[in-house]
Amino acid sequence: MVKAAAGDQVVVETSHLMAHRREGKIVEVHDPDGAPPYLVHWSDTDTESLFFPGPDAHIVHSNS
Repeated sequence: MVKAAAGDQVVVETSHLMAHRREGKIVEVHDPDGAPPYLVHWSDTDTESLFFPGPDAHIVHSNS
């Protein structure tokens, strides 16, 4: 199971030719155990959205 905390980074890789890698910062985690969904601020669009990680996503944990 994926677990994250506010401040961690989300990276979404893609195998589609016309799509690009997405990166964002987790700004809110509502589950006390760190389970999804996460509110993510996306660097490419400067927007926030609720995100459920799929198999093409991984979490980069912050050191704080």
